[in-house]
Amino acid sequence: MRSQKTLTVNLEGASNELKVLSYNIHHANPPIYSDSIDVSAIIQVIKNSDADLVALQEVDSNTERSGLGNQAQQIGDALGMQVFFGKAIDFQNGAYGVAILSRFPIVESKVYKLPSKPETQGEPRVLAMSLIQLPDAHSIWFASTHLDSQKEDTNRLLQIQELLNIMKDKNLPVLVAGDFNAVAKSPIIESLDSIFTRTCTSCPPTIPVQNPNKAIDFIAFKPESFFKVKNHVVIDEKYASDHLPVLATFQW
Repeated sequence: MRSQKTLTVNLEGASNELKVLSYNIHHANPPIYSDSIDVSAIIQVIKNSDADLVALQEVDSNTERSGLGNQAQQIGDALGMQVFFGKAIDFQNGAYGVAILSRFPIVESKVYKLPSKPETQGEPRVLAMSLIQLPDAHSIWFASTHLDSQKEDTNRLLQIQELLNIMKDKNLPVLVAGDFNAVAKSPIIESLDSIFTRTCTSCPPTIPVQNPNKAIDFIAFKPESFFKVKNHVVIDEKYASDHLPVLATFQW
């Protein structure tokens, strides 16, 4: 494990920018074509965003439905980014989960299993975390997650608490992004807000792509002393996925 140190950063006069994208890619299946896979469309969305760090959800790796391709690696290779895939489940002779893409070196990575109550029969969920070496020699943790999608909050509450427990011992700055399947002021997002600061307060909706009406995809960070949020936007891209991508620009 790489040694960690607490950072004291003066943002006055800082010029370093970091663009972070969170995107549930729906295994690169455009919602208007039920059986189609279009990884190139996802690549183009990320390229257009000019993101430095990307948290992906609903990513296929060598599954039959996606043509046996490793989607995270395909996207990363096309964009010249480093890749870490976090498997949540085995699926169709391959795997399905979340992923991290980075323009900067990934020093180490880990996948944490998130809990759920067996009686709910919820799909297993994970938190993928990578230690990122920024260009000025500072290091941060970057995480991608996708919480339970069932109607009841039962599993999401367990999962957000486990996520916060994992994060509490990290003494480097942390960015976490993903599909939380929960809206602002829900118990899940209120729990997130107890430790993290989200990049938006009145967050633009992210789903559905046609006439979106709720925000469930978020980017959050800690501590506030390290990052300054310059911008938070939801990208109006309706073809590539059933979620709209979220882009935040930071200064540190």
